[in-house]
Amino acid sequence: MMSTPRADGFAMPAEWAPQKQAWMIWPERTDNWRLGAKPAQAAFMAVMRAIAQYQPLTVGVSHAQFENASEQLAGIANIRVVEISNNDAWVRDTGPTFVRNSAGEVRAVDWRFNAWGGLNGGLYFPWDKDDAVARKIAQIENTARYRTDEFVLEGGSIHVDGEGTLITTEECLLNANRNPHLTREQIEAYLADYLSVEKVIWLPDGLYNDETDGHVDNFCCFVAPGEVLLCWTDDETDPNYERCQRAFQVLEASTDARGRSFKIHKMPIPGPLFATEEECAGVDRVAGTQPRDPSIRLAGSYVNFLIINGAIIAPSFDDAKDRAAASLLSDCFPGRDIVMVPGREILLGGGNIHCITQQQPA
Repeated sequence: MMSTPRADGFAMPAEWAPQKQAWMIWPERTDNWRLGAKPAQAAFMAVMRAIAQYQPLTVGVSHAQFENASEQLAGIANIRVVEISNNDAWVRDTGPTFVRNSAGEVRAVDWRFNAWGGLNGGLYFPWDKDDAVARKIAQIENTARYRTDEFVLEGGSIHVDGEGTLITTEECLLNANRNPHLTREQIEAYLADYLSVEKVIWLPDGLYNDETDGHVDNFCCFVAPGEVLLCWTDDETDPNYERCQRAFQVLEASTDARGRSFKIHKMPIPGPLFATEEECAGVDRVAGTQPRDPSIRLAGSYVNFLIINGAIIAPSFDDAKDRAAASLLSDCFPGRDIVMVPGREILLGGGNIHCITQQQPA
């Protein structure tokens, strides 16, 4: 499409809007996923089974892993396997952002992808297969596509309320390794044109040590119009403390596109969590790939969950705060089942459930 979604009457719906299906990519990258990616594949499959209990799921798999994934997933209702070459499994960031018009037609936004920073801090090279994932998904779905060749964006760096408001972080979208040629105002213009939002809420930072440069989906999200869930710690010695305080201050002083003040729910941060030496030793070492080090705190977060039809699929960490997180999610999403799935193995690779999934609206 040579126009923009806003010009054509399309907008990104909220994640809680009815969905046709969700998308995932099968993990296999051995310089990111330990022990030949077999533990990660098992962890992803747990997420896949959870989603498939509620709605259809399509899993993209490389040629090399197609037979393995097909056999592993055989017999699970609601799961379709398709061949999609890829560099890694983060379909939230490599897949399309879907937009919809008032008649219910769905189209895809294909953001330019540079592996979270390109040659200036990116997490691996090359990323050409990942940059083609959104186009392939759009073509599989026979969906019209808008491509932003001059604008880098990952789906995990934004959240919308479906009523004109978007939240993001300055740490990510204003990072010089994404769109150094654009000002804040020009970035807002892109977001307005391609997602049909009217107001952007800029949080200063994301979660500490988030290797995506502070994706908002690991830190703060909408749970309803005018309501957000924000990572939180009361520990003043925690490096997340000031980040949470600054975000709270911005949200408290802001209103959404409809003029509403925000109700802010505080989600505890698990841990602190660290990879073990054994877990790090199981990852292949390749020049240009993000190293794994047991001294580096992991950016674990309960906010990194997926909303689907009838349920919330959220990570657990065998942590003392797991129960409180599930309880808060239940309070925020009455009428939806809260399904907690072990998230540590996914976290070891740099993200969690929201990062490895992408919803497609009905």
